[in-house]
Amino acid sequence: MQVDLNSDLGESWGTYELGADAEMLGIVSSANVACGFHAGDPNVMRETVIRARDGGVGIGAHPGYLDLWGFGRRRIQGDSLHDLEKMAAYQIGALMGLAALEGAKVTHVKSHGALGNVAAEDDEVALAIARAAKAVEPELIYVVMPGMATERAGEKVGLRMAREIYADRAYQANGNLVPRSQPGATIHDAEEAAANVLRMIEAGAVLTEGGGRIEGRIDTICVHGDNPAAVAMAKTLRARLESAGLSITPFHSFV
Repeated sequence: MQVDLNSDLGESWGTYELGADAEMLGIVSSANVACGFHAGDPNVMRETVIRARDGGVGIGAHPGYLDLWGFGRRRIQGDSLHDLEKMAAYQIGALMGLAALEGAKVTHVKSHGALGNVAAEDDEVALAIARAAKAVEPELIYVVMPGMATERAGEKVGLRMAREIYADRAYQANGNLVPRSQPGATIHDAEEAAANVLRMIEAGAVLTEGGGRIEGRIDTICVHGDNPAAVAMAKTLRARLESAGLSITPFHSFV
């Protein structure tokens, strides 16, 4: 069985550095690159693309709300669906342009932070992002959460999809992530995270609070790159997955 390991990277900006991108790119098989709205700038985006290309790591656009101050984790009210579609297309196109300069290819789109949380539950927002991806490049893969609005949008628009679970986050009963403001939302212990992931892969389902489950194929597992323990967690998770007989492969090669 093949599975992908992904991380949100390229989140530095100017002289502000965040995350251990070089180390993470030696562990994961796909990278979701910030596109300048919640983090990242042209230099950081270009450098991340180069490192991913040279390491055989899949490259994806990671569009978010225009929210450098809040790192894209605040819900921005008032944006119309058309505005969200334009913002997503803008960010995807920006990364594709920089990738083209380096002879690299952007293969997927995954929405970031608060935008991702909204898109998981709001069918219209999920469709706006899916339409933007389809318009910019019809072959892009839409990273979705099993059983959620993003999956429905991908099916409706006709995009290839990669179903994702999170190694270091807990799930609400509805299948969305537990808000970071709540206790237990983030898992910091690498062994606990790896055990949770293996249970979900074995079950073929997202396992939620209260013992619930949401059936669905699992193609990719996310480890957040801004977590202080990200590198150790990613190493542990990759080792446990490989010990269980799973091959770590960029999902653009098998979904």
